[in-house]
Amino acid sequence: MPTDLGVLTDRVFAAVLFDMDGTLIDSTPSVNRSWSRWAREYGVDLTSLTGKHGIPAAQVMGDMVAPERLQEAVDRIEQIEIADVEGILVLPGAAEALAALPAGRGAIVTSCTWELAAARIAATGLQAPAVIVTADQVAVGKPNPAPFLLAAEKLGVDPADCLVVEDAPAGLAAALAAGSFRLAVSTTHTADELDADAIIANLGSVRLVSDADGIRVRLA
Repeated sequence: MPTDLGVLTDRVFAAVLFDMDGTLIDSTPSVNRSWSRWAREYGVDLTSLTGKHGIPAAQVMGDMVAPERLQEAVDRIEQIEIADVEGILVLPGAAEALAALPAGRGAIVTSCTWELAAARIAATGLQAPAVIVTADQVAVGKPNPAPFLLAAEKLGVDPADCLVVEDAPAGLAAALAAGSFRLAVSTTHTADELDADAIIANLGSVRLVSDADGIRVRLA
């Protein structure tokens, strides 16, 4: 893990955009149980799901099920995941990072649908910001930049003035395409799989400092 934050050290950000699963919360056991069940039901080889973390379900399933069954398959995985929130935990430093931001200066940008995001946030008791962008609010999700661009628009800030915190290559690619700065957490991928301005273990490795000028990130 870094002894400094590189180009992020001297930057002042207008807002911080957080991915949710793998960044703020650990939903891995639930995700694995749910997708394993879905794969059995639809006769899909689990290995075909490798590397799909951080991408909306509808995009993941696009080449796995027949077009006429796609919506049914998407509805089914959401039903399974909403019903299985056991063991979902808040990751180190996540609650503190959210609490450090003034109102209107933070957002969650997730590949979950609204209902699934709400279920997982409720299960953890995480104090989420007012702005939450979900997969069903955009025409196409990560790695497309649309979710981060929408979050910046909702906050009234320039994406180039935002810090995105992500754990997945797809999300980091979306952040890069949006023109934002990228802080990666190595919670679900190894550091060499992550392309970011800085890489840390988790949000417990840093602290966010807010003042009249904006938000800065510092090593904890």
